[in-house]
Amino acid sequence: MKSEVRSSKAKTFTKFQLRHGKPKAATSRWHHASALRGSIEAITFDVGGTLIEPWPSVGHIYAEEAARHGWFGLSPEELNRRFAMAWRSQKEFRHTKAEWSAVVDATFGPLTDQRPSETFFPRLFDRFAKARAWRVYPDVLPTLERLATRGLKLGIISNWDERLRPLLRELNLSKYFQTIVVSCEVGFPKPAHAIFRQAASELEVSSEVILHVGDSLEMDFQGAKGAGLQAVLLYRKEGMPAQNRISSLEELFSHKHI
Repeated sequence: MKSEVRSSKAKTFTKFQLRHGKPKAATSRWHHASALRGSIEAITFDVGGTLIEPWPSVGHIYAEEAARHGWFGLSPEELNRRFAMAWRSQKEFRHTKAEWSAVVDATFGPLTDQRPSETFFPRLFDRFAKARAWRVYPDVLPTLERLATRGLKLGIISNWDERLRPLLRELNLSKYFQTIVVSCEVGFPKPAHAIFRQAASELEVSSEVILHVGDSLEMDFQGAKGAGLQAVLLYRKEGMPAQNRISSLEELFSHKHI
């Protein structure tokens, strides 16, 4: 009798598999969450590409400033493409004004008959110091507000120049952070371990209980891990592989210790 019951159950289960497929194990959309270690006491963030982005784009702003100086009709899309190429070619970029000037000159290249460094670069440099050139991502403020209620220390670790602190104040972001560590002030940019350890020292917590969030695999994820922090990579574009990455800051809350 028992063998007949087992046989009947087996046949029923086989029919279910044929109709619906094998049951799937429950998985989290954020696969990396399970890899984080223990409790988190502090979270640090990158800035560009993580909290804010140029708005409407680098190319649009470059084209507008060029037009004010007589170079009309430049394509924002072409300038975005050329900027990306110029940016990728930089090695050990220190975010000095001279280095930014060289990037802008390379971006415009043959599109203008006079180099921006000789004409409108100072105005362009100043424009990116203002809030109107940037957009805070929609998920940033809700995430920071929610984290603030949980007693977590928050910080910024950014490769930037002297424009960052005034910009964050103008964007009303500074108030959320207990510390802001800027590469131009401490003398070493990400992925140097020293900049992450500086943040840990200022937050007065050990490195292993800090989670760093940023959009660069080398600068943020690998740099933070190498310095002993926990890390997660933020990738906001479509078609993101789910493992080891998040596509929105709100996914941070899928980790049980946050």
